[in-house]
Parts: sequence; structure tokens; C-alpha cells
Amino acid sequence: MKRREILKELTMIPLAGGVLSTSAAFAESSKPKWFQKASAAVSAPGPLKAGPQIYQSIGVEPIINCRGTFTIIGASIELPEVRQAMEYACQYNVQIDELAFGVGQRLSEIVGSEWGMVSSGCAAGMNEVTAGIIAGGNPEKLIRIPNLEGFEKTEVIIPRSSRNVYDHAIRNVGVKIITVDTIEELKKAITPRTAMIYMMPGDEPWTVKAVADIAKPAGVPLLVDAAAERLTIPNIHLQAGASVVAYSGGKVIRGPQCAGLMLGSKDVLMSAWQASAPHHGPCRNNKVGREEMIGMLAAVEAWATRDHKAEMRTWVSWLDTISKKMSGIPSAQVEIREPKEGALDNATPTLTITWDPTKLNITGQEVADELQTTKPRVAVGTGYRRGQASAQSGPPTTSITIAAYMMGPGNDKIVAERVHEILTRKRSAPKAEASMKAPAAEISGRWDVTIEFYTSTSKHSFIIEKQDGNYLYGTHNGEFATRELFGNIDGDEVRFQSRFSVPGDNLTMTFHGKLSGDTITGEIDMVEYVNAKFTAKKATFPNNRQRINIPAGRPLST
Repeated sequence: MKRREILKELTMIPLAGGVLSTSAAFAESSKPKWFQKASAAVSAPGPLKAGPQIYQSIGVEPIINCRGTFTIIGASIELPEVRQAMEYACQYNVQIDELAFGVGQRLSEIVGSEWGMVSSGCAAGMNEVTAGIIAGGNPEKLIRIPNLEGFEKTEVIIPRSSRNVYDHAIRNVGVKIITVDTIEELKKAITPRTAMIYMMPGDEPWTVKAVADIAKPAGVPLLVDAAAERLTIPNIHLQAGASVVAYSGGKVIRGPQCAGLMLGSKDVLMSAWQASAPHHGPCRNNKVGREEMIGMLAAVEAWATRDHKAEMRTWVSWLDTISKKMSGIPSAQVEIREPKEGALDNATPTLTITWDPTKLNITGQEVADELQTTKPRVAVGTGYRRGQASAQSGPPTTSITIAAYMMGPGNDKIVAERVHEILTRKRSAPKAEASMKAPAAEISGRWDVTIEFYTSTSKHSFIIEKQDGNYLYGTHNGEFATRELFGNIDGDEVRFQSRFSVPGDNLTMTFHGKLSGDTITGEIDMVEYVNAKFTAKKATFPNNRQRINIPAGRPLST
């Protein structure tokens, strides 16, 4: 899975990761939400007890990760070498600049880059690189950020295909983002104000080399975001002309989750280090500890000597264990896919288990829901394809997908038993979905909405332009944006959903509440942003009717 594909899942249900159709989303919104389901597994917390049950001791149930290196489920499991290095590092004090220079030099020797820097995560490193380039190593400028008044270079160019939620790390410095759609637009966008170009590695025409060939002659640094990629030695992106390439420490490299790895130009990375803690300035909040710096170096040291082919064989063997356990399940088909030679993004073998939901009376999403909310908890991916009228299309299919690279020894047997038990459990065919109740009222019109967030309130409005039986269509006006609203009314239960999307950001809000007279009260599921409460009141308008007259001429007084 490429990082762009991961980005698409940021507005989806965590752990299971299923994409809900519009109708399914509304059916799902009337059930307990993912965070309610997860919290149901949390027992009353007690005193923290170090040991294998450390999470359970405070009432939190851990997860077997068959999903991927998602931050929200803890990303990767640190290598033993990393944990050992961090354990020793935390026992001694050290001058942090000296440590950074020693780590930077050693990283450059291992990977063949000019320099290296450890940050407190990939996004933090991107933030520091941007601040360093903007300030140019000049602390008088550095301490003014994000006030860029008087700065010569204040713009960062990003191809539209590379805009993503992580480019907040760049925007936070106060720069103006110039979004371009074509290579020709990129060439024209470079001006004396251009500080940097940021991109994710892509296919033609947006390859790193193609962009570097434009950036280098213009003297513009190129920052490449390779967060979820495998580390290449020598580095493929630096060879293609990138100034700096940024990796996440807690993904495939299996270093500390709260660490990032920046490789490339020593001048740029020294400016970035100057902008970061322990120094005071715009990136002081991105503090990286001596433990993470040593842990990240240990991860890179290990990466350079690990037998990656043997690792891949081990991962495939785990999937094979699960695959064999599925043998004999009616309609179930299994497929193990290995990553292509040279694949960089989240390169892991995966097992997809596909079946006919009408034969087993359960969908992949339901399997994933049970796996993530009952012990031992397991995170998997899901898929669904509806059968078509055409005879060639076959029956509907549903599936779960298991990624191997973040599993641990013995997890394969646990996962095999759990999935097999769920799929072979006898269950009745699901009852036909009950039709919705007749709407309790006609609710077309304007509704004034008050949203209660954790520490603030916000005024919004719904314009219900059309009510077609149980289905509603209209507009959701927020404080800063207007978006399409669609939903339904089932008796007195009302459900709406709106989605706001701009380059670099996505926000999905699902409103569900009860209608009582001219008021709707309920909650909002905001996916990764958790929830909020809302109250909507039907707007009333004056009853007086007044004819509007057109002035006969220009005004004689004002």
C-alpha cells in the first residue's frame, strides 16, 4: 500500500479500515461507533504493572497488527536491537548537539548520504527542514517564524498529486503553498520567492528525477516524503537528485515510532537541526530525546545488515499457516501476494480471504469488527464487491486482508484460529433489512445548528433543500466552508453526513440525533477527530409579506 492510498483511509473507520458506501454509512451510523466499541473492551484501570500485561493493567487491550504501520494502532514493533540501544541510552546524560553530530556522521556512513538527522517523527522532520530552509541558518530569521514579513523566500511548491494531510508540517512554518498540476506549471511557478519544493515519489511525469532536474538548476531544494517506504542503500531518491529524503522511524524501518529519519544535504540538515530542540525557536516543540536518536541509529544499523529476503520468507510462512487453516470453508478462497521486486511502499506480503457472504452469512466488515472488538484483538483490512445482473460477474464477494510485516512470532496461529472460528461458526441468514419508518415530520428548510466541541461552540446551519420520503439532500454551512449534505430520517431518528475536502485535508462529519418538534439533538462522529454534540433548531421567518419595489431613479439623498 502506497502512502497516498493510506491517506485515503484517514476518513475511514480505524482498524477495520473498511470503506462504507453511502447507504452502508448511514446504516452503520445507527450502531455503536468504533470508539464506543473499542472502549467496551476496556476494563476498569488499575495501577500500572510492568510486564507482558502492561497495557491490560490499566484496562487497555493490545492489538495484533495485521493491518499496517498506522500511527493510530502504534505503527511497528521496535526491533530488539532498538530497544536495547534505547535502554542503555536512557541511563546516561549527553550533550545533545554532540550526539546529533555523531549520529549524523554515522548515518551518512551507513547510507552513503552527505548527512543524517533524527527528528521526533517524519512530519516533525519535514517541519524542521522547511523552517531551516526558510531561515537559511540565520537565527535572527529563525526566531521570527511564522512571521515571514521581510523574508526573501516564503513559498513552497507542491504538485497537486502530493498534497496531503502531512503537508501541515510545511504550512505550519507560515509559508505560502503554490499547488501545481503539470510539469510546465512547476517550471513557471519557480520564482525568487521559492524556498523549496515538496513531493511524494510518484509515477511519470512526477518522478523525483523529473522534479529534481528542474529544481537543481534553479537552486531550489527538493524535499521528498518517503515516510512509509523501505530504506534504500544507496538511497534511490538522493541519487535521483533530492536534497533531503524523509522517512518515518516507526514504520518499515522499525525504529522508535516517535522518530523520523532525514537524509541528504548537510547544509540543509544542519539548518533544520538548528531550528529544532534543544534550541529555542519555531520547532522547539518537536523535541527528540537521546533515546530516540540512538534508537533510530540502531534501527538503521540493523536495517543495513538484516536479511530482508529471509524476513520476507518468514512473513509468507505466517500467511501460509493462516491460509491452510481456511481450507474446507465453503466458498472461501485464499490468495497470498508478495510485493514486486524493488517495491518500496509498505512492502509486505498479504493474504486475502474471499468468500460469498450469502453462504457464510457474514461480511468482511463484520468479521473485522468482531476481530477488533473481542479478545485477542486483531486489526485487518476489508473489501466487498456486489454481484451484478450479468452472469459473468458471479456472486457477491466479501473479504478480509491480512498484512504480515507487523505481526510477531506466534501471531499467525492466533489469527488463524480466530478467523477460522468466526467463518465456520453456524449462523442464520441475516434478516432482510427492515424498511425505514415513515418520517415523523417534513424537515425541509433551514436549521440553525450549535455544535459543542470539547472546549468551544460553533454555529453552523443545515439547508435541507429536498426531502424525498426518508431521504434528505441539502447543504451544510460551517464556519469556514460549505459542503454537500445528504442523509435520511427514520421515524424521529435523523442522520446526516457531510464531507469537506481541500488539497491537504479531509473532514467527514456524521450527525445522528432525534427529532422533537422543531429541534434535533444528537452527536457527531468525526472519525479520527472523535465526537461532538449538536443541537439543530428549525429557523422561523417573519409572516409579514411585503412587495419589493424597484426604485424609479437614482437616489436624491443618502
